[in-house]
Amino acid sequence: MQLSNEDNLRLNVLLAQDLKAIRIDESKMIVHALTGKGEVKVQLNPTMKDERYLRLVKELLSNKIMGSPGGYPVYIKRWTRMGQERREESLAQLLLLGEEEAVIAVVHAPQLTPEIARHAWWAYPSADNARRLLEKREVAESDLARELAEFLLEFLPFEVEHKDMIDSVRLCLVPRLLTDEEIADLWKRARRRQSLYVGFLQGMPDELPEAGAPHPEAGEIAERLKGLDDNPYARQLLRLLSGAGQMYLETVARVIDKAASQDTVVQLFLALADYHRELPLCAGRPRSIEEAEARADHWLEQGGDEDLRVLVEALPDQRERLRAMLILAQMGEPALNPIFGRTDAIGSVMRKKLKPLTDPLQQQMALLRG
Repeated sequence: MQLSNEDNLRLNVLLAQDLKAIRIDESKMIVHALTGKGEVKVQLNPTMKDERYLRLVKELLSNKIMGSPGGYPVYIKRWTRMGQERREESLAQLLLLGEEEAVIAVVHAPQLTPEIARHAWWAYPSADNARRLLEKREVAESDLARELAEFLLEFLPFEVEHKDMIDSVRLCLVPRLLTDEEIADLWKRARRRQSLYVGFLQGMPDELPEAGAPHPEAGEIAERLKGLDDNPYARQLLRLLSGAGQMYLETVARVIDKAASQDTVVQLFLALADYHRELPLCAGRPRSIEEAEARADHWLEQGGDEDLRVLVEALPDQRERLRAMLILAQMGEPALNPIFGRTDAIGSVMRKKLKPLTDPLQQQMALLRG
């Protein structure tokens, strides 16, 4: 079995150029290439079944680029075993194999440069690849980032996995890639798809598009806490009582009331953990709301640490509110494990099974909301 003479010649001429990436349209049997001067293509003329002929094409590419007589699958298996710590030249070579899996390996590489990222995006534009690329700081700050964000926004209505929806929103928001109008439109969409709210809670928790009024007692409490700017518990309490904090709590409550999938709830609780990450006592995540309540009571009675003791002394009449903050701050994925470990329910059934956890949590948040 071999390639036709015409295809063999044209592919070898192609490979002699300054190539950046190759992709193969298997349905139309066309090899597309990105070169330093633009895009070129080679129309294949198979002499056997398309699947077998494409295998020969990919073997030719692999032999020329990698020097591997076994073809692409052997090489990529070896590359995967060696891990992703590859040099820039090796990543660039993977983009010349005409294999989508090789492109996926490239976009997951931690040392990806903006230039290689752009070539990888040309080779295989997909929602998952866009998300993986935007996770890289250098890519998120490059001129490619806006194009990736636009793609994710356009594809968002067709996502079926809730975690993918959440990740898409979060990644578009963190680098501020969207206009104010686009952000407002995305927030409106969240009313129908609650999972999108979680992306906002993760991506811009203190700048949610919808305005919130500060807690009625926020000003008075702030006056009493003057001089405690370096106290993490005081800062977090004032953060929760601010207009932004009140809208944060309201949005968390909306998601709890309407969450449709376990992924949405898990990501919500991860967002809660991240929101309170500066509170040192709350770094450990209990497996139940009862354990969180017991720990909060112990800290308030025993002093917990010096910063918490100072805050309790400054606000002796705010014990219930401080307790609510400490309970909320301990929430994380471990609190969900005893429930989700026994059920794969979704929708209203899932929300019913979560009530022993979420009802007390909603009560604690109510103490912090105006």
